[in-house]
Amino acid sequence: MPDLDLNLLVALDALLTERSVSGAARKLGLSTSAMSRTLSRLRRALGDQILVPAGRAMVATPHAEAIASQVRTLTLAVQTVLSPPPVTQIRDLRRDFTIRANDSFVLLYAARLSATVTEAAPGVRLSFAPKPDKDIEPLRNASIDLDIGVVSGNGAELRGQTLFEDSFVGVARTGHPILASQPVSAASYAACGHVVGSRRGEFSGAVDDALAELGLSRKVHLVVPSYPAVLAVAASSDLVGVVPRSCCQAETMGATSLFELPVETPRFIITQTWHPRMDADPVHRWLRALIFDELRSRPEATGNAAPLASHSLNHDPLSPSAAG
Repeated sequence: MPDLDLNLLVALDALLTERSVSGAARKLGLSTSAMSRTLSRLRRALGDQILVPAGRAMVATPHAEAIASQVRTLTLAVQTVLSPPPVTQIRDLRRDFTIRANDSFVLLYAARLSATVTEAAPGVRLSFAPKPDKDIEPLRNASIDLDIGVVSGNGAELRGQTLFEDSFVGVARTGHPILASQPVSAASYAACGHVVGSRRGEFSGAVDDALAELGLSRKVHLVVPSYPAVLAVAASSDLVGVVPRSCCQAETMGATSLFELPVETPRFIITQTWHPRMDADPVHRWLRALIFDELRSRPEATGNAAPLASHSLNHDPLSPSAAG
């Protein structure tokens, strides 16, 4: 098969519409000689004369007549495909989006985001998918539209946007003896029984590393798979836990109170991540902007927006056990 030249298709459509070399040239903004050369190329490619003289005019050959409507349809289709997308009316959208996030994010923000989306675009629906791992393949194959919390692996191709910065705090049931001493000392903290949030079932984290530098260690009695579970356990026992500060909101705290950890743990960045194929999609851009504005309006959100390239793709900010 010879190499395809879409310019030939457009030229053929103009020739069959105008039935004139000079008329087709004017329509396409070409010189008559250039259009004559294009007609010669078309004749060689199709093995047909296409247009032949008839007195002072030109007429189409039977083959040209037979393909004229098909050429017109193909030309219009190519022009549609190669044109910018039409202006999107957000209010009239009908589209579903899948967002991968862990339990903490869903508990804290799903209802709020849904209400904001519904108010702006009643036909847009959100589906929150579980986050059992950080595999980037679902972003590549479009089975998810956004990931909240940076995925690991070979994710250099991905795009992302900082939503807010967070840090870890300690949590204990209201009235727990650890809360009586403020600030909490590293020794009294280590002496408590502990519950750890870890999606992978790990018993230690950054808190243990920090305690070890002080010659201390803690005893972890229980591991649960999410930060909401840490809060639930701390509320109903004497075990103390560690959760992101963003999890400590009035509607989630229940019978627990927070305290500042007596050791340093890394701060981390909450991001939304997507595949570059969605960069220019106007509806996807609208949803990203909505999520950005909604989460940046949180009182505890700090810092300015930054591209994902400014921090590691291997950091998963809302993954239980980052601090332990």
